[in-house]
Amino acid sequence: MSLAWGQFVIDTPADGPVTLRAAAGAAAQPLVEVLTAGSGRGHVSARFSETTIGRRLRFTGSSADGAGLRIRLRDDESGLTAEVLLSGGLQATTTITNDGPEPVLLLGVTTLAIGLGDAGDLDLIAGDSEWLGEGRWTRRRLRDVVPDLNLRAHGQDGRGRHAVIGTGTWSTGAHQPSGVLVDRVTGHAVAWQIEHNGPWRWEIGERLDGAYLALTGPTDIDHQWQQPLAPGESFTTVPASIAAGPGLHGAVAALTAHRRTLRRPDPALPVVFNDYMNTLMGDPTTAKLLPLIDAAAAAGAEVFCIDAGWYDNDTTWWDSVGEWQPSTTRFPGGLAEVADRIRSHGMVPGLWLEPEVIGVRSPMADKLPAEAFLQRGGIRLVEHGRYHLDLRHPAATAHLDEVVDRLVEQFGTGYLKLDYNIDPGVGTDLGATGAGAGLLDHNRAHLAWLDGVLARHPRLILENCASGGMRADYGLLSRMHLQSTSDQQDFRKYPPIAVSAPLSILPEQAASWAYPQPDMTDAEIVFTMCTGLLGRLYLSGRLDAMTDAQRELVRDGVDAFRRIRGDLAATVPVWPLGLPGWDDPWLALGLHAGDTTYLGLWRRAGAVAEVTVELDHLRGRRVDVDVLYPDRAVAWPHHWTSETGALTVTTTADEPYAARILQLRVTAPPTV
Repeated sequence: MSLAWGQFVIDTPADGPVTLRAAAGAAAQPLVEVLTAGSGRGHVSARFSETTIGRRLRFTGSSADGAGLRIRLRDDESGLTAEVLLSGGLQATTTITNDGPEPVLLLGVTTLAIGLGDAGDLDLIAGDSEWLGEGRWTRRRLRDVVPDLNLRAHGQDGRGRHAVIGTGTWSTGAHQPSGVLVDRVTGHAVAWQIEHNGPWRWEIGERLDGAYLALTGPTDIDHQWQQPLAPGESFTTVPASIAAGPGLHGAVAALTAHRRTLRRPDPALPVVFNDYMNTLMGDPTTAKLLPLIDAAAAAGAEVFCIDAGWYDNDTTWWDSVGEWQPSTTRFPGGLAEVADRIRSHGMVPGLWLEPEVIGVRSPMADKLPAEAFLQRGGIRLVEHGRYHLDLRHPAATAHLDEVVDRLVEQFGTGYLKLDYNIDPGVGTDLGATGAGAGLLDHNRAHLAWLDGVLARHPRLILENCASGGMRADYGLLSRMHLQSTSDQQDFRKYPPIAVSAPLSILPEQAASWAYPQPDMTDAEIVFTMCTGLLGRLYLSGRLDAMTDAQRELVRDGVDAFRRIRGDLAATVPVWPLGLPGWDDPWLALGLHAGDTTYLGLWRRAGAVAEVTVELDHLRGRRVDVDVLYPDRAVAWPHHWTSETGALTVTTTADEPYAARILQLRVTAPPTV
């Protein structure tokens, strides 16, 4: 019997494991793979394919309800059962239950595994990240990492794999928990994401009958995770999602639509001004803030966020944070005076907060019980002068609830930038079977705490940040309203981060800094404003020290965003110059919805004056091309070739850094 799940096929043979295939004829990869201490892999390897239990699991039934499609499996030998919940057309979780008479020690469980086509036909699109250099995506042939070993001549499945692993709590700190595989022959593509705010693993390997993809949360081999199951006990994996479509853009469009089903509604998409980046840099005072608040309001900001430093009476606050009480020396008239000034302009007051840490010099380090902190071997973990709260403990969450409730009620705070600047590593062994299991429980407690905050304060806007984009996963982004994409302070290096962001973050959540400064040329102000416009505009900069003409240029950018934002939550991204390279002289990002396409173009030093971008979704269409921003600048000459969907643009100035946001509107249906 076969079942359909979106564009995927589920086969349920009586004499073999249930399989999930990307298309007919794809590899018969078991849907669920399970590693236990008493039952490992069928052949020695370090991969999650053809585990002994995975081979033995048999289909026992399926049902559909409001939560989704449930596939039930059983291994008679071990007594383990599995229920795979396929919900929302794209998301999956797997629950393993010990229905046998003996305890079982789990060492790894896939959320799901899927069979693919011929490995030789596939391209892999994957992303690496690091602080200041997030979202560096590349496309290469899968054979570059999964070599052709002529498995048929050996009569066995392969034993190697290309595994990409996220560790600790910086879930996107080194690699992206998402990716795309594109079949160069058929054009069919599969995209995926693991939706977890902690450790994860995805792997691709080759079997005799084709390639496979396996998605997991924490595992023993990578993350020191293990979970004992006594008879009757269950364990549920972290969620993951897969999507399919024609080519890279089609698969990303499908995953983009799915992400919108996960996130919290945020229809207003207000313009946020934050005082930190290249501006006050963690040193706010009343004297510095008041003129900046006035200037931000004049520029059109709707939220003003006071960033780091508001809670400390000196400039060495890093290892003393944790009480989150306003400074008295920075704000002689009280923080309420500053919040009142923000509200007087009709803006929402916001504050920076790093809730999960307690500085080693903080009074809270001794006020909270030792059990409220992550530990290893009975010792509190210390990272960069901070302890890390263990949100499994009620004292930790009670402290954070008091802080949030107080800031909301006392200052009318309607926006919190929740930052996170440390990574505690593999986790905590306090009250857990191992460090990995303790971390998973803490990760889940963190999500539950956020759910509680939003239940108490449903109008509160939450920004997700971890030294920029070091924790930008959809475990968190299903709850948070927007995501800081980077801490990158060089406006010339930011565009590739902003251009690649929609591969992993919804455009309406991807907050890239626009930080114009008084010492910038007009072209440079436009350049940095454009970096923030095709996403969630996130404004900073010394607007209070600018000339009237410079402020007008910034205000024009804010007005342009306001015209875009009504469409933003319906757009899907395209990359008309291909995926952005870190040093590419020209970069391009398109967001299209209906008959409108917003196209961002960035020209960097050394680039030729002319560029041609391919907009396949507009091929055969007649379009009008207008400059959305800056609408007062000299227009760049352009030529549209309908037959090929090619737009050629020529810059007119000799500025080394220049950018434009164009708006393309379809004026005629496709030609036949």
